[in-house]
Amino acid sequence: MAKEKPLWRCCAFRLCLLSAALLFCLQLTLELRRSWSSRDGEGQVGRPSSSSPPGWADAPALQQLLPGVHPPPGVHLPPGHSRPPAASRRQVTYLRSSRRGEAELGNSPPGESSHRKIRWHIDLQPWASPTQSLNEEAMRFLNYISTTQISCNHLVPSGLTSDSESTKKPWSICLDEKFSLFHQIQNKRCRLYSLGLGNEDTHFELSMASGGCEVHRFDPSIKSAHVQESQHLWFHRLSIDWRDPHPAIAVHKLQSNTKKLGTILNEFGHNKIDVLKADLESAEWKILENLILEGVLEQIGQLVFEIHLHWPGFEIGGSDSSVVRFWYSLLKELELQDFKLFHTYKDLSKPQLFLKKELFNASSCYILSWVNMRWK
Repeated sequence: MAKEKPLWRCCAFRLCLLSAALLFCLQLTLELRRSWSSRDGEGQVGRPSSSSPPGWADAPALQQLLPGVHPPPGVHLPPGHSRPPAASRRQVTYLRSSRRGEAELGNSPPGESSHRKIRWHIDLQPWASPTQSLNEEAMRFLNYISTTQISCNHLVPSGLTSDSESTKKPWSICLDEKFSLFHQIQNKRCRLYSLGLGNEDTHFELSMASGGCEVHRFDPSIKSAHVQESQHLWFHRLSIDWRDPHPAIAVHKLQSNTKKLGTILNEFGHNKIDVLKADLESAEWKILENLILEGVLEQIGQLVFEIHLHWPGFEIGGSDSSVVRFWYSLLKELELQDFKLFHTYKDLSKPQLFLKKELFNASSCYILSWVNMRWK
């Protein structure tokens, strides 16, 4: 009769196998983190370093097309093309701070070494009333977006050129001399980013480009990756999102056309945007949240956003009253960062819906314009 093995030997053997598997997984995790950290140090957050980013396959041609854009590390340039000095490239690193729930963003524009903090979530405003009712929240929010905070003496609703054609919507900018945009336009140094989703109304962009502004239009429906439409107007086949593709997915989808605005600023080598215009079909709330949390707002002079109220928006959940409270909190964050509302437009051509209901005589669409008071 065969002698049975002691029970403790079987348990010890299984424990050894389990320990070996755990050690292997831990080593693999550390290697992945080390590789991601090395890529982040190069200013390419969440992007594989083994391949060129989408749109950089022909680096010299794109550099000639966009003089202010420089290929990231890993793309070799032929003779006659050179990279900018290291100090002129915007480097971004994320560091945990001592305060829980916050991180520090190391952003180093040319000649500066300042650090600024980023956050993981916005601060929600107190409820409009103890009952947390939709009626109180909606009235507070609608009153807020209908009341300008500063006056603009030189309001321009349709771009820099005056002609018989007009935009379908008033994308208003403020050209008062006390704000930097006026001087940037005078010096032919203004820059406009336009974020859209297949919008055919580009008169505003054309007008700004005709007035001498450097205009970049981002639209995923554009056929070519990068097109120079005129001397000052470029089209890019890119969709602005509130997150970058996950590194594990990006390895298999190298031609992804979805990026955060901060990532695009890094890749294009742009430290400032004089005007950011956005018509994002209900993605504006999450993108605005991302701009706030990552500190990108301080690089923007004027914001012109179309907001949509007929439903909560992408990846925004909860009760109707909590959704409106979140919207209101986002706009209050702008105010806390010295963005002042100088123009508001209620689009009566759109359905009069508020969270899928005909309530409060509200439109489903508003266009709001803010100016960064810190930009003088």
